[in-house]
Amino acid sequence: MKTQNSSSKRTFSLMILFCIGMLLPANAQNLSGKEIVKKADDLMRGKSNYAEVEMEIIRPTWTRTLRFKSWAKGDDYSLVYITYPQREKGQRFLKRDREMWNYVPSIDRMIKIPPSMMMQSWMGSDLTNDDLVNAASILEDYDQTVLRTENLRGSECYVINMIPHEEAPVVWGKVVTWISKNDFITLRNEYYDEAGVLVNEEILDETEDAGDRTIPTRFTMIPADKEGHKTIMKFQNIEFGVDINDSFFSIQNMKRMR
Repeated sequence: MKTQNSSSKRTFSLMILFCIGMLLPANAQNLSGKEIVKKADDLMRGKSNYAEVEMEIIRPTWTRTLRFKSWAKGDDYSLVYITYPQREKGQRFLKRDREMWNYVPSIDRMIKIPPSMMMQSWMGSDLTNDDLVNAASILEDYDQTVLRTENLRGSECYVINMIPHEEAPVVWGKVVTWISKNDFITLRNEYYDEAGVLVNEEILDETEDAGDRTIPTRFTMIPADKEGHKTIMKFQNIEFGVDINDSFFSIQNMKRMR
């Protein structure tokens, strides 16, 4: 009888442990670097989104403000429309798959941006053309490896190293990202050139609820070698799951927009 009670207790304990394991959140289980990055990427992108953004370009002797609207659908499509200041109002930037265009209405000119210009500054900011439209896919173009876990600003984070595939059409030689273990929010990115030299640090903070998710709403890009330089992007409004037809992301539509 004593043996049966002991066996029953062990069985009951195993059942409790199994149930607890089933109830644990996914982030408490072992996840690969790619799975973690995908969760963070899905959180920030959604299947589609619309945003209104204010960008502040800060230099040692001056500050400049831009405002723009953006639409995105998956990894393949994005469109940016500048609304302020007046002299740049109406400029548009379109990404379709791996290609990017810039339309300048004042001269009615469509410019295709070649891969060699993806590292160039966007509108004089500390973001590149590639940063603006997420031309590279962090899931398809990079290998992701979990380096360690550490605390960042009070959140326990995965620190993930991302190295591009040999033939991937990307501008960075390496990206290191900090993603919170609790809710898969990206809190920091470091961008390195092909020689392994740090080029930019990106800080993501001011998390807010946006529909069915919580996301960072302020992105600060800080160049590593330019003291007093930084660019701050603040989401004034963002909506996920918006209904956007693929034809919206066309050269013809981009030229028609007002």
